[in-house]
Amino acid sequence: MTSPDPLSELLGFELLEEGPGRAVVRAEVGDGHRNAHGGAHGGFVFALADAALAVASNSHGPKAVAISASIHFTRAAAVGDVLTARAREISLGSRTATYEIEVASEGGPVALFTGTVYRQES
Repeated sequence: MTSPDPLSELLGFELLEEGPGRAVVRAEVGDGHRNAHGGAHGGFVFALADAALAVASNSHGPKAVAISASIHFTRAAAVGDVLTARAREISLGSRTATYEIEVASEGGPVALFTGTVYRQES
Protein backbone atom coordinates (compact mmCIF):
# COMPACT_ATOMS: atom_id res chain seq x y z
CA MET A 1 0.00 0.00 0.00
CA THR A 2 1.44 3.37 -0.97
CA SER A 3 -1.50 5.50 0.16
CA PRO A 4 -3.81 4.80 3.13
CA ASP A 5 -7.09 5.59 1.30
CA PRO A 6 -8.54 7.41 -1.75
CA LEU A 7 -8.56 10.86 -0.06
CA SER A 8 -4.95 10.38 0.98
CA GLU A 9 -4.09 9.52 -2.60
CA LEU A 10 -5.88 12.64 -3.85
CA LEU A 11 -3.96 14.81 -1.36
CA GLY A 12 -0.62 13.20 -2.22
CA PHE A 13 -0.03 11.35 1.05
CA GLU A 14 2.53 8.53 1.03
CA LEU A 15 2.50 5.70 3.56
CA LEU A 16 6.12 5.12 4.60
CA GLU A 17 5.78 2.71 7.54
CA GLU A 18 3.11 0.71 9.29
CA GLY A 19 3.13 -1.75 12.14
CA PRO A 20 1.22 -2.71 15.27
CA GLY A 21 -0.02 0.56 16.75
CA ARG A 22 2.16 2.80 14.59
CA ALA A 23 2.35 4.47 11.21
CA VAL A 24 4.34 7.09 9.33
CA VAL A 25 2.69 9.10 6.54
CA ARG A 26 4.38 11.85 4.52
CA ALA A 27 3.24 14.61 2.16
CA GLU A 28 4.65 17.71 0.51
CA VAL A 29 2.65 20.89 0.93
CA GLY A 30 1.64 21.89 -2.59
CA ASP A 31 0.26 25.11 -3.99
CA GLY A 32 -3.27 23.66 -3.83
CA HIS A 33 -2.88 22.95 -0.09
CA ARG A 34 -2.59 26.63 0.91
CA ASN A 35 -4.85 28.61 3.21
CA ALA A 36 -5.88 32.24 2.60
CA HIS A 37 -2.58 33.44 4.12
CA GLY A 38 -0.42 31.29 1.83
CA GLY A 39 0.67 28.70 4.40
CA ALA A 40 -0.36 25.06 4.66
CA HIS A 41 -4.10 24.76 5.28
CA GLY A 42 -4.91 23.39 8.73
CA GLY A 43 -7.30 20.89 7.14
CA PHE A 44 -4.42 19.48 5.09
CA VAL A 45 -2.30 19.03 8.22
CA PHE A 46 -5.27 17.52 10.10
CA ALA A 47 -5.99 15.11 7.22
CA LEU A 48 -2.34 13.96 7.20
CA ALA A 49 -2.45 13.22 10.93
CA ASP A 50 -5.84 11.53 10.57
CA ALA A 51 -4.48 9.25 7.84
CA ALA A 52 -1.68 8.15 10.18
CA LEU A 53 -4.28 7.55 12.91
CA ALA A 54 -6.33 5.38 10.56
CA VAL A 55 -3.38 3.18 9.61
CA ALA A 56 -2.06 2.79 13.17
CA SER A 57 -5.46 2.13 14.74
CA ASN A 58 -6.47 -0.46 12.16
CA SER A 59 -3.20 -2.37 12.47
CA HIS A 60 -4.49 -4.81 15.10
CA GLY A 61 -7.29 -6.38 13.08
CA PRO A 62 -10.67 -5.13 14.32
CA LYS A 63 -12.10 -2.25 12.30
CA ALA A 64 -11.33 1.02 14.11
CA VAL A 65 -13.17 4.31 13.53
CA ALA A 66 -12.40 7.69 15.05
CA ILE A 67 -14.69 8.91 17.83
CA SER A 68 -12.60 11.90 18.92
CA ALA A 69 -9.76 13.91 17.46
CA SER A 70 -8.02 17.16 18.35
CA ILE A 71 -5.07 19.05 16.98
CA HIS A 72 -2.78 21.74 18.34
CA PHE A 73 -0.82 23.68 15.75
CA THR A 74 2.64 24.69 16.93
CA ARG A 75 4.18 26.24 13.81
CA ALA A 76 3.00 27.17 10.33
CA ALA A 77 4.10 25.03 7.40
CA ALA A 78 4.78 26.53 3.98
CA VAL A 79 4.37 25.42 0.39
CA GLY A 80 7.26 23.09 -0.40
CA ASP A 81 7.59 21.78 3.15
CA VAL A 82 7.59 18.00 3.47
CA LEU A 83 5.45 17.00 6.43
CA THR A 84 5.76 13.68 8.23
CA ALA A 85 3.04 12.37 10.55
CA ARG A 86 4.25 9.77 13.06
CA ALA A 87 1.52 7.90 14.93
CA ARG A 88 2.13 5.96 18.12
CA GLU A 89 -0.27 4.07 20.29
CA ILE A 90 -0.87 5.49 23.75
CA SER A 91 -3.46 2.99 24.98
CA LEU A 92 -5.16 -0.08 23.54
CA GLY A 93 -8.32 -1.46 25.09
CA SER A 94 -10.88 -3.99 23.95
CA ARG A 95 -13.26 -1.25 22.70
CA THR A 96 -11.20 1.95 22.40
CA ALA A 97 -7.63 2.99 21.70
CA THR A 98 -5.84 6.33 21.79
CA TYR A 99 -3.03 7.56 19.57
CA GLU A 100 -0.71 10.53 19.48
CA ILE A 101 0.44 11.81 16.11
CA GLU A 102 3.23 14.34 15.73
CA VAL A 103 3.33 16.21 12.44
CA ALA A 104 6.73 17.74 11.69
CA SER A 105 8.86 19.14 8.91
CA GLU A 106 12.61 19.67 8.72
CA GLY A 107 11.96 22.95 10.56
CA GLY A 108 10.50 21.16 13.56
CA PRO A 109 7.08 20.26 14.96
CA VAL A 110 4.05 21.61 13.10
CA ALA A 111 1.20 20.03 15.07
CA LEU A 112 0.30 17.54 17.76
CA PHE A 113 -2.82 15.47 17.09
CA THR A 114 -4.56 13.12 19.51
CA GLY A 115 -7.15 10.65 18.32
CA THR A 116 -9.33 8.06 20.02
CA VAL A 117 -10.95 5.26 18.07
CA TYR A 118 -13.74 2.81 18.68
CA ARG A 119 -12.68 -0.76 17.88
CA GLN A 120 -15.58 -2.65 16.32
CA GLU A 121 -15.99 -6.37 16.74
CA SER A 122 -15.85 -8.47 13.61
